[in-house]
Amino acid sequence: MNLKYLILLCTVFLTFLHADNEKVDCLILEDENSIICKYTHARIAEEKNIVVQWIEPDGSITRTRNMVIPPHHASIYDYRYTQGRTKGLWTFKVIDGQDEYTTNFTIK
Repeated sequence: MNLKYLILLCTVFLTFLHADNEKVDCLILEDENSIICKYTHARIAEEKNIVVQWIEPDGSITRTRNMVIPPHHASIYDYRYTQGRTKGLWTFKVIDGQDEYTTNFTIK
């Protein structure tokens, strides 16, 4: 189990290594039953409060989380399990002040 977790973390790190200054992206790891989403922004000296939302294919918001990005950090992650989720096109949305960033992914 520890090896799988290490591989998962390495995959996430390498997948998001090329991130732009402000970006959201999600990765579905079918063999791990997981969806991992990341928001990246420019590093700043203060902590930053953001809101993340998971939006189902029918448009309903199934999870909203208020999250804090610590000072001098550039990203934050959120994840969910795929099992039991509605099939179809999902949206991961980040609200950062007045700005909103979204990405879509499909659960098959």
